[in-house]
Amino acid sequence: MKTKLLSGLFLGAILLTFTACEDHRLSPDANFPERIEFFAERQYPEGIAYSQKLDRFVLTSLTQGKIGTVSTDGKYEDLVSDPALISGVGVKVADNRIFVANSDNGVSSKSSPATAAQTAELLVFNIDSRSLERRVNLDDLLPGARHFANDLALGPDGTVYITDSFSPVIYKVTADGSASILVRDDVLFSSPMFGLNGIVYHPNGYLIVANTGTGKLLKVDLTNGNAISEVMGIGSLPGDGLTLVGTSDLYVVTGGNKVALVRSADNFVNARVADSQTDGYAQATTSTYVNGQIFTLNARIGEIGAAMGDPSKLTSNTYSIQRYK
Repeated sequence: MKTKLLSGLFLGAILLTFTACEDHRLSPDANFPERIEFFAERQYPEGIAYSQKLDRFVLTSLTQGKIGTVSTDGKYEDLVSDPALISGVGVKVADNRIFVANSDNGVSSKSSPATAAQTAELLVFNIDSRSLERRVNLDDLLPGARHFANDLALGPDGTVYITDSFSPVIYKVTADGSASILVRDDVLFSSPMFGLNGIVYHPNGYLIVANTGTGKLLKVDLTNGNAISEVMGIGSLPGDGLTLVGTSDLYVVTGGNKVALVRSADNFVNARVADSQTDGYAQATTSTYVNGQIFTLNARIGEIGAAMGDPSKLTSNTYSIQRYK
């Protein structure tokens, strides 16, 4: 049984209701460099977002259970460290808050037998106070299963959708903090090794999610009983992070060394790979959209898998953020 720092789903007796407007829509009109190199001791960041208020990129850490920031000139600073945060994976910034998918893949300094492969949570931090405002337990919704909360997407009403790479489900957390399983599919959402990964909310009322293990992009229609369908026409594309720009362009980090632009003219019933780039990408995980441009995190993610759960093997300190050209 995992020890929870909070009682119930909320901090104390405070009931918070969140809305969601991602910061990249309000980002400053400035030229960012093509590539940002930075030093962060054993950070192994997995997720990336951008905070207009901080004027910095926001990064998670798989190994240290903290959140940091990087400036456009490559200066890293710690931002948040909280006992609840074991391994930060996906991250979004909206409405003065940082939304983080919290997991444990066994390589964090905070990992334990009680939490490794058994943790799926949503944590919400206030940017001003750096404090934890909400902790939502998701793994208890599917007891007895393996869990790894991976990525998250924000809906316009404040709903957060979270993928689980070890269980075939997408979680839903409403603006008031109520958690449920949005949809489960033991076939389309499953994979022998690593299943659901990146996720985006489309303004036309559906989700797009990557199943890394099967190489498929899947569409979940929120307006039609959460019906699931495969996005056709793109072949095998083992996606990691997904970033939606507008209504037709989806940037997919794939294979750790490529970003593919997937374009659709029919609401992602069908799509095609319109462009792809490999230059500047190595062990990449996911991207964020800022100032009309895509920036992708080179996170040394391959070293995480190679460590086989042994944190002592994870000693890298240099990382980079690459702009899609």
